Amino acid sequence: MTMYFWFLTCVFGMIAAVPIHFLSVEHLKLIERHGERRGTRIGEALGLISGWGFFLFWIGIWTSPQPRFIFPFLQDLPIIIPVINFSIPLFHIIISIPFVILGAWFGIKGVSELTLRVSETHRAERVVTTGLYSIVRHPQYLGGLLAHLGISFLLSASLSVLSTPLIAMLIYFVSRKEEEELIKEFGKEYEDYKKRVPMLMPRSRG
Repeated sequence: MTMYFWFLTCVFGMIAAVPIHFLSVEHLKLIERHGERRGTRIGEALGLISGWGFFLFWIGIWTSPQPRFIFPFLQDLPIIIPVINFSIPLFHIIISIPFVILGAWFGIKGVSELTLRVSETHRAERVVTTGLYSIVRHPQYLGGLLAHLGISFLLSASLSVLSTPLIAMLIYFVSRKEEEELIKEFGKEYEDYKKRVPMLMPRSRG
C-alpha cells in the first residue's frame, strides 16, 4: 500500500485543484463580490495556485512509485538504461517520442499565443481565434493529454496510463467551466467561436 501512497496523493491533489480553478475563472462574480481590483487579484492568485498545483500533481502521477509494465511479446527487444536501476524498453521510447514532442508543441505554442500571464492566471483579455486556437479551443490541455500518454509509456508507468480517463474527464470539466465564464464575459463572440472550433479533438480537414 505504501507504494501507491504518492500516486493516490497526486490523484487527489489534481482533483482538489479543480474546484479552486473553478473559483479562479469566475471573474465577474469575484469582481462583484470584492470589487474590481481585489477581485482581479484574488482570481489571479487562485489561478496560479490551481494551475501550478494541477501541473505539479500531474508530474507526481508520472513519477510516483508504481508497477512498471512491458508488453510480453517485447521482452526480448533491446532496452536503454539511462539511469541506475531503471530501464526503458526501446519500443516504449519509439511510441512515446511523437506524443511527447507533439504534446510539448501544443502546450508551448498554446502558451505563447495566449501569453504566459493569461495561461497562469486564467484571465483572458480577448478571444484568441488564430494559430492553434483555430484548430482546438484548448490546445494547452490537448498538449497535456498527449504528453501524459507519451511520458506514461516512456516511464512504463502502469497506474499513470490507467489514470488517463480520469485526467481527461477533469480536463473536460475544467474546459467546460472556463467556457461558461468566457461566454459570460465575451458573449456572442465566444459563442460563435465555440461553434466553429472543437474543444479538444481537431476535426479532419478534407
